[in-house]
Amino acid sequence: MLAALLAMHHGLRHAEHSITYHRDRITQLIHPQRQISGHEVSHLLDCARRLAEAVAVRDTQAHTAGAVLQSLGRLTPTEPTPSAVPAPAAPAPAFPATSATPSR
Repeated sequence: MLAALLAMHHGLRHAEHSITYHRDRITQLIHPQRQISGHEVSHLLDCARRLAEAVAVRDTQAHTAGAVLQSLGRLTPTEPTPSAVPAPAAPAPAFPATSATPSR
């Protein structure tokens, strides 16, 4: 279970990095002082597609990790555990010893 959670964390981190990279690249491509040529349009569309894929991967990984973590929680609260030291038993009442043989 731990390995699966770590793999999901790695996937989330990779998706976040990809989102940041492609968002910054799109920002560079559409800078107001730049001319967008036909060649750059294909790069812009490719970055937008990759950004959408990274967002979808991140959302899926986050949803899956959340479901796994939620499944690890307790469904009902457990009763508090009794103390480690048991309570002393009540002493038995003293009764006179009886015997099947007649007494003298």
